Amino acid sequence: MGRERKKSAREVALLALHACEQQGAWSDGFLKKAIREAGLDSRDAGFASRLCFGVLQNRMLLDFYLGQFSKFPLDRLEAKIRACLRLGAYQILLLDRVPQSAAVNESVNLARQYAKNPRAAGMVNGILRNLIRSRDTLGLPQQLDIRYSHPAWLVKEFSLALNGEGVEALLEADNAIPPTMAQVNTARFSQEEAAELLRQEGVEVQPHPWIPDCLLLQGTGDLERLDSFRRGAFYIQDGAGKLSVLAAGPEPGMRVLDACAAPGGKSFAAAIRMGGQGEVWSCDIHPHKERLIQAGAERLGFSGLIRPAVQDGTQCRAEWIGQFDRVIADVPCSGLGIIRKKPDIRYKDPEPLAGLPAIQSAILENVSRYVKPGGVLLYSTCTLLRRENAGVVEAFLEKCSDFTLERFQLPGPVGAVEGGMQTLWPHLHGTDGFFFARLRRAT
Repeated sequence: MGRERKKSAREVALLALHACEQQGAWSDGFLKKAIREAGLDSRDAGFASRLCFGVLQNRMLLDFYLGQFSKFPLDRLEAKIRACLRLGAYQILLLDRVPQSAAVNESVNLARQYAKNPRAAGMVNGILRNLIRSRDTLGLPQQLDIRYSHPAWLVKEFSLALNGEGVEALLEADNAIPPTMAQVNTARFSQEEAAELLRQEGVEVQPHPWIPDCLLLQGTGDLERLDSFRRGAFYIQDGAGKLSVLAAGPEPGMRVLDACAAPGGKSFAAAIRMGGQGEVWSCDIHPHKERLIQAGAERLGFSGLIRPAVQDGTQCRAEWIGQFDRVIADVPCSGLGIIRKKPDIRYKDPEPLAGLPAIQSAILENVSRYVKPGGVLLYSTCTLLRRENAGVVEAFLEKCSDFTLERFQLPGPVGAVEGGMQTLWPHLHGTDGFFFARLRRAT
């Protein structure tokens, strides 16, 4: 048997885009696997990721332009041919460093390779060449949904959440490349020591302007290969997750429950805040995620403090009732605050989202039983919809009169949160979109 043909970065991106659109795959998960299987080096892996995420971030805009040069509606074309056209258009219109001839030729080659219709490659060639000829006369569409490739229902939801202010800035932030944030494991390394280790490995490091012990990284390559990562100098977590744990306020010697923990960032943040003293139960409903949390805890040196467990957040565990000083409920949600990390979230069917507040409420009500009298319950999501955020908290408070919202203090532009509930916005805070509320149980 001959050796299997090696896939290019563009081909990997094409297959990822097809899997997202036709099979409901998540782009980041599919890409990681496809890049590994194709044996792409770090440069080609980065290019494949940029192409895939760039097309997803701009898909509606690309279709708007392509539709002006196609004789057929795009939704009537073969799915892989549609992906070839989008890849070509993205490189032509939105990437500066790719020669236009390469963008066209590689898209045509992929169309020739994957099309069922033998005439498809010629059509791709014609459309993309027309796009190049007209490139300087193409105007931006007026509609925000098309310009920023956010479905109209989502633009409407964000406009409601923001009271109509800053909507375009949020949409623009969603389409930016998110920073890689490393949280320093200050139980073992100072911020300066961790930064120096990373610099010695060729990583560009900047301290976060206002989140303590948080580093902004560039040029990391495969993070897990770094010696500083293996030694447990840091873990990767957006600043929003770290801030939510600061709002919960775990202290040395406490018993803490992280009720929906995977991949473990909040448990690690709590363990660091506790100086390695106390107990953190780190729970998830999926057994394979228990192993993921365990591996992270061992790498960071918290295997004696963090206790991974498989536990459904909606099911009561009787021996835990009234046993925890802090309970963190980072519940499953629509994920609409992390679109810049998972650009394909915006295209998911919105209908199933209607059932989320009921699940969130069930988890919150159940895990609230585990809070000691006088203890703190932190509710959080990575979404920006009121019905999953303040709506769930307000409904909970109506049922559970022994809990009240409590003021807390955070660093930087957030400052004092007098009402006990805070939303973080990508365009305002530079973090993921995130919501959390601090609730104190009566003594």
